[in-house]
Amino acid sequence: MAFTPVSPAQALDALLAGNQRFVIEAPAHPNQDAARRAELAPAQKPFAVVLGCSDSRLAAEIIFDQGLGDLFVVRTAGHVLGAEVLGSIEYGTSVLDCRLVVVLGHDSCGAVAAARAAVEDGMPAPGYVRDIVERVTPSVLAARAAGSTSDSDFIDAHIQHTVDLLLERSRVLAEQVASGRTGVVGLAYRLAEGNARLVTAHGIPTTTDALSQRPAGQD
Repeated sequence: MAFTPVSPAQALDALLAGNQRFVIEAPAHPNQDAARRAELAPAQKPFAVVLGCSDSRLAAEIIFDQGLGDLFVVRTAGHVLGAEVLGSIEYGTSVLDCRLVVVLGHDSCGAVAAARAAVEDGMPAPGYVRDIVERVTPSVLAARAAGSTSDSDFIDAHIQHTVDLLLERSRVLAEQVASGRTGVVGLAYRLAEGNARLVTAHGIPTTTDALSQRPAGQD
């Protein structure tokens, strides 16, 4: 049976270690056999919640080299927050006892690109896509106000904004972070390289933060 992280720092370390295995093409494929499937049939106990973008290139279990029952994954375009998302995350930390919440963004994000086009070129989005664009727009405006011009800066700004909004809107999660029970981090994933980089962290010891800022797969 694979080691189960029991603290926010251990959970982050497990994800980053799995991501490094993915980057160097040495995945362990843990917890993906029949025994694990049978073990999980009565109940689940994931160690982390991942709020990621719905992008088809961003499968959390694959890029972090995890298996069945390891991650509680919530996905929306542009990792935008709504009541259903907040409820799902609170369920993951309060009921399933996940010790880490990850906001996972990535480069070449269509939602961020659409929001930038709406702000910079006045190009409105059609239908319900407009709702997603409007939720990403504050991140784009903040990045522009800070003088950002690169794609990575806009992605980082949106990840940071999502983490801040999550802690602002969810009193349950904010209290869990304040007590040290749960950590919240924002990670930026690079599609071509496959590595996840730490953007922001709450409730994780400083030593772990410093180690995690090194892109996976690099010395």
